[in-house]
Amino acid sequence: MNTVTRAHLAEHIYTQVGLSRNESADLLESVLERLALALQAGDSVKISGFGTFSVRQKGRRIGRNPKTGVEVPILPRSVLVFRPSQVLKARVNGQEPGTEDDAA
Repeated sequence: MNTVTRAHLAEHIYTQVGLSRNESADLLESVLERLALALQAGDSVKISGFGTFSVRQKGRRIGRNPKTGVEVPILPRSVLVFRPSQVLKARVNGQEPGTEDDAA
């Protein structure tokens, strides 16, 4: 299984859109920067037919070191959450978007 990299995405933009390789890479970086800035500001980013990225706040809690069993505080933090769209879920499961498999 291959990993999709920025280079792969930029190359795909280059071949599909017809921009130069440098322009394709700049366009990709611009889009990724916009997504990161929106998430950093606490906004959700919805990509229709793909999914929604959002930032969720996790509160302070007590954790346990599995090796020693010692309780340690886990400080509050922000976590990135991705919720795939129904279209993406269907494609991953080899179905046509919009059709439901009742056997599952």
